[in-house]
Amino acid sequence: MLALHGKGVSSGIAIGRAYVLKRERLKIPEYVIPAAFVEDEVQRFLEAVETTRRELSDIRDHIPPDAPVEAASFLDTHLLILNDTMVSDAPIKDIRDNQWNAEFALKTQSDRLIAVFEGMEDPYLRNKKIDVAQVVERVLRNLLNPDGHEAELIPDELDGRVVVANDLAPADAVTLKNKGIVAFVTNLGGPISHTAILSRSLGIPAIVAVHGATRYIDNNDVLIVDGKRGILFVAPDTIVISEYERRARKIERLQRELKALRTSEAISRDGVTVQLLANIELPEDMAGVHQALASGIGLYRTEFLFMNRKTPPDEEEQFAAYVKVIRELPGQPVTIRTLDLGADKHADIDLPTTAVNPALGLRAVRLCLQEVGLFKVQLRAILRASAFGTVRLMIPMLSNIDEIARVVELVREVQEELLRTGVDFDTDIPIGGMIEVPAAAVSADLFAAHLDFLSIGTNDLIQYTLAIDRVDDTVNYLYDPLHPSVLRLIAMTIDAADKQGIPVAMCGEMAGDTRYTRLLLGLGLREFSMHPSALLEIKKIVRESAIADLKQQSAQVMAARDPRAVQMLVERMNGDGDGATEG
Repeated sequence: MLALHGKGVSSGIAIGRAYVLKRERLKIPEYVIPAAFVEDEVQRFLEAVETTRRELSDIRDHIPPDAPVEAASFLDTHLLILNDTMVSDAPIKDIRDNQWNAEFALKTQSDRLIAVFEGMEDPYLRNKKIDVAQVVERVLRNLLNPDGHEAELIPDELDGRVVVANDLAPADAVTLKNKGIVAFVTNLGGPISHTAILSRSLGIPAIVAVHGATRYIDNNDVLIVDGKRGILFVAPDTIVISEYERRARKIERLQRELKALRTSEAISRDGVTVQLLANIELPEDMAGVHQALASGIGLYRTEFLFMNRKTPPDEEEQFAAYVKVIRELPGQPVTIRTLDLGADKHADIDLPTTAVNPALGLRAVRLCLQEVGLFKVQLRAILRASAFGTVRLMIPMLSNIDEIARVVELVREVQEELLRTGVDFDTDIPIGGMIEVPAAAVSADLFAAHLDFLSIGTNDLIQYTLAIDRVDDTVNYLYDPLHPSVLRLIAMTIDAADKQGIPVAMCGEMAGDTRYTRLLLGLGLREFSMHPSALLEIKKIVRESAIADLKQQSAQVMAARDPRAVQMLVERMNGDGDGATEG
């Protein structure tokens, strides 16, 4: 028996025989097209794009009616990328101007676009390069093999199989789900890729970043996929298979219990109410929010309105996007994060750049306070939208009190402008700040005195605290939410907000990870914001917990000095791994 480890991205257990999906690495030819045949080459490119569009549309049309909304939205995203001028038009210019062959022209343009995304600090935005690469690869395969490539790669019958691949696109995941797979494993990928998110929504156990999986696994090997723990067993013995069959039965019971909890309140056994909110990126994400019956939006990432375009969205476009979300949640909070762009995180929009280290440079609130004109347009749109519901304004990447004062001053300026023109808005709109820089967490008591609420962004807080890039395969093993320094910063922030009497939420991935729910409840967190697909499992844990007991156990965790002791204490809080935290 061989055990391989990766990143578990979709909870669940699957047992089945392997199907190794091997795609040859594309070899991109480079040659000059004779002038007389340039337009023929343009036509060849357009036909490949159209073939790709038909493929994606056909996959989208065959999504089962009961599939989660993410399945369609991610395919829509790939169709939008395909329609983007930087993918569909720019290569044509290179074909005509440089007489390049279509494959080389597309690959060159793709490299340019991916380089922009690679310079982005926000992991969610940086992972958009994966979507671009996946769309481009599909077009390239159609260019290199115009007679069709999918039929050769994916057989019709995969019932009960575990697919092992180098990487998978969202369209692949939907296709494979329709063909009956029970799980998938990839060499590459990360927990916040669209394919990972989609696997959670489709209920497919999955592990990514299992380096060398396609090398060590052969077709028909028996595999056990533990999607929670990120462990893959190859050729397990009968004892291990029996144990995992028992765990799988427990998970099936859990899923039935979760569905029954959809309309229940998130109230602990000793009567403590917990707010479970959702993170969204686009108005189209609201279907998932309604499906999970979230209590509101804890994080609306507005930067997606600004991506893949040469000019930023005007006030009316932003206003319409915000109002669309707000109107769907009457009486419930919608927390809109102001623009988190900067350095190379702006695609074609003409903004200042940071040449040396974008991660530590001009981004988020720093950029907004330098580009006041851009920022005030967004503030006007958000304030106008606040007249249509319960809106909270959240500022990312705060690191000092002066930034808060300057933001508040700009908000007041915009409010006065709106008053003079007779435009309605919420005059008491709450202004909060994200705690994602260690300096902000250390000074959380000072920040809390100037803000209406705090929200802990653990994705950045952890990587800034530990000085690691969480999407870098060479160092992401150091990414540890249970590192004592991280836990102390979280506890300090919660304590500071409580003493000031203001709400504190958590909107990073840690908020939606069941391994940490009990610990965070014990530390005093009462507002969690997460991907909608995680909400019901978190709710189950809340309802089964006694907060008074968790406080005592969390105190023991915080007092521990050995990282291994911290890990063991947290595992003890979660029981034996069955029940709500089963993998």
